[in-house]
Amino acid sequence: MWICHWWLIQLLLLTPSSAHNDFFTSIGQMMDLLFVEKDLVTSLKDYITAEEDKLQRIRGWAEKLDVLSDAASQDPEGFLGHPVNAFKLMKRLNTEWAELESLVLTDVSDVFISNLTIQRQHFPNDEDETGAAKALMRLQDTYRLHTDTLSTGQLPGWTSDASPPIALTVDDCFDLGKVAYSEADYRHTELWMLQALKQLDQGEHAGTVDTVTILDYLSYSVYQQGELERALDFTKQLLELDPSHQRANGNLKYFEHQLTKQTEVVEEEEEEEEVQRRRRRETRIRANDYLPERKKYEQLCRGEGIRMTPHRQRRLLCRYYDNGHHPRFVIGPVKQEDEWDHPHIVRYHDIVSEREMEKVKELAKPRLRRATISNPVTGVLETAHYRISKSAWLGSHEHPVVDRINQRIEDISGLDVGTAEDLQVANYGVGGQYEPHFDFGRRDEPDAFEELGTGNRIATWLLYMSDVQAGGATVFTDIGAALKPKKGTAVFWYNLYPDGEGDYRTRHAACPVLLGNKWVSNKWIHERGQEFRRRCVPRGTD
Repeated sequence: MWICHWWLIQLLLLTPSSAHNDFFTSIGQMMDLLFVEKDLVTSLKDYITAEEDKLQRIRGWAEKLDVLSDAASQDPEGFLGHPVNAFKLMKRLNTEWAELESLVLTDVSDVFISNLTIQRQHFPNDEDETGAAKALMRLQDTYRLHTDTLSTGQLPGWTSDASPPIALTVDDCFDLGKVAYSEADYRHTELWMLQALKQLDQGEHAGTVDTVTILDYLSYSVYQQGELERALDFTKQLLELDPSHQRANGNLKYFEHQLTKQTEVVEEEEEEEEVQRRRRRETRIRANDYLPERKKYEQLCRGEGIRMTPHRQRRLLCRYYDNGHHPRFVIGPVKQEDEWDHPHIVRYHDIVSEREMEKVKELAKPRLRRATISNPVTGVLETAHYRISKSAWLGSHEHPVVDRINQRIEDISGLDVGTAEDLQVANYGVGGQYEPHFDFGRRDEPDAFEELGTGNRIATWLLYMSDVQAGGATVFTDIGAALKPKKGTAVFWYNLYPDGEGDYRTRHAACPVLLGNKWVSNKWIHERGQEFRRRCVPRGTD
């Protein structure tokens, strides 16, 4: 058995651990966890075989995970493309395996414990599991998903021939509610505690949680949202099950006292209070939201609110494009499609081959790290909760395929890519997103590109290297455009006007990936070198 697991142990000892510093946003990284978990199951089954009479409880655990791991390993990327599967993986490895370890230690098996101990240092931690839970709730809000939909795993875009989703248990729903509670997010606390309660009422067995505990969370979460009568009702239900519950008895008196005070308020004040309660309920989702266009952003992610009249749509054309009889495209022009008119956004179809995309992914995977943004105040690169993806940078001359793609961008766009940034490759996993932002540096920000000495970002080239079953669109919040990922296509737009001023209409975002795995690569082209390629023209004169 030691020989069987030697290669994995060596691999893990040589691999830098990033689990405790970074949320697992890369599907590729989580695929490694799936195989680690499968190896643990195999090791556990060997241990059970040795002590079968003593370890019947552990045998049942292993068989359950063995079935799951076998199914997942058939199509690990598709399996982890489902956010519920990813969350369950986080939860199993962070919480449930630790509980199993305590059980096994009562009768130590050197091989299994050694294997588990070595691999646990690479497991996700509480922060990672919390991140996966928040990702589910982010998807819930953005795509207006009912808790039943997430709990059963029957997400929009999921098909029966795909990897089967795993349903959330009562305990899973309760844990999601607890994550929301720890963030003072009482709306999601209520939603997930209600879902846990519903599944209990339907006869589902709970492992560690009971109805009393759920009702305790529910009463407090609805009270915090200003719904005193519902809080009182949940408290009474709790006391029917546990009349001696100390906190519930105290809350019962307090809630009844508050309701009595409310009935004494004059009618006009009562109506005003009801209006205020309604407003609080409507705005409690994100009371201190930093993103002013949140509603528009999420509407576009759902395919709503797109602003393009039929008359304007008829003016969007498809054509064979040779960039002014460029020698490379005279015989084989590229397929160009107008995605938007003002600003002009175009999509190029079949612009890279399957082999080229796979090579780019292969080169990027070992370097994937949490994506960063430039702090608008300090100009320093840092991670941010509104950009959740893994990215890597591929420089020129690293591989012929990178050179070919760079040359193709230059030939098609007509811009000099000699002063462009390296090719950035990004992978968006569970709930991966990048909320509305500008690619160019604004006048009121520190010059994030000063060290480069190449000026501002004049244009963006965005290459889609995977299809996405649901979600993951690129949306432009100012103009109301939404572009769906399509493997092998690239979209291109100018971030700056011909006079060098920033085009604020290009504010855009990457919507959360609801189902699937999103790979993209960006090429940000800078001003220097474009003086004779894009003429500087004052607005209104071109």
